[in-house]
Amino acid sequence: MSDAVAEPQANPKTRSKLPLILGLLLMLALGGGSFYAVFSGLMFGKATEQAQEDAPQVAPLPEIAFVPLEPLVVSLGSEPAGRYLHFTAQLEVAMAYQNDVTLLLPRVIDVLNSYLRAVEVADLEDPTALVRLRAQMLRRVQMVAGEGRVRDLLVTGFVIN
Repeated sequence: MSDAVAEPQANPKTRSKLPLILGLLLMLALGGGSFYAVFSGLMFGKATEQAQEDAPQVAPLPEIAFVPLEPLVVSLGSEPAGRYLHFTAQLEVAMAYQNDVTLLLPRVIDVLNSYLRAVEVADLEDPTALVRLRAQMLRRVQMVAGEGRVRDLLVTGFVIN
């Protein structure tokens, strides 16, 4: 039986770690070289420059300013329970006329308040009413502020409750 039990080898073969170390060094060198090529623009720099040259030229924004209107709360109908329209907007004006329009804000608010009180409740509930109402209000604001001062009326809140 003693012949069947093999003695452990005194000198087992150890694997060389040289391929593992060479692989790690090669990986680090390739990674560092790739990083340098991309970071310095050698690799994708020309594509980025070409994309910037091919980009469409965008015109600068016009010289405009937005003048906020104070929120309006208008009672609708004559019922005691009362329904209300909560309206907020901003006026788009040329930058040169911003101070003029700001000075006229009390008149603008008065015109809008008077117009919204005169509108029928059924007209306000119509889904297409906002486009028509906006056009009517813009025309009235332009009459108060003077032609060419107010470019647009931007409705930022229109809630009936």
